[in-house]
Amino acid sequence: MSDITSERADILALLDDQRHNFLITVRGIDDEQARTRSTVSDLTLGGLVKHVTHTERDWVRKILERDETAEFDMESAMGTYYMADGETLAGLLDDYRETAEETARVVASLDDLDLLVPLPTAPWAPEREWWTARRVLLHVLRETSHHSGHADIIRESLDGANTTMQMGADAGMEF
Repeated sequence: MSDITSERADILALLDDQRHNFLITVRGIDDEQARTRSTVSDLTLGGLVKHVTHTERDWVRKILERDETAEFDMESAMGTYYMADGETLAGLLDDYRETAEETARVVASLDDLDLLVPLPTAPWAPEREWWTARRVLLHVLRETSHHSGHADIIRESLDGANTTMQMGADAGMEF
């Protein structure tokens, strides 16, 4: 990606860094742990992996398709928070990696980050809004960061592990 602008490179680097942190949170768990509710929330680590994958993929699709008639599908969106029977954490992680690669390809291929993208209408946004591709990508970063915090709390409640301590251990720090 030698022709990628520094702005694009910066956005992709921040997104990669946040994905890396998010993936630390699910390191070393099995499918049963990925499905386990460890807080009062319905959220699970596997469900969050599935959700951030779906969210990123969906927003990138919005950039590519620019559908001016799209409507938000709440039922479909809510289903992304749960691991379905037969889904595995390994499979969800493969999907996440593929989605990240597709995002990088799309960002590199865009003529302009100022490209206007129509958002789907929704009950909370009945009038169509338009965001730049840049804002969409920053929103994906925000969504990933937001759910990384959820994942860290779930993991800490599950078995005491947390991302910050693991990052320190990865850097050779002893605790």
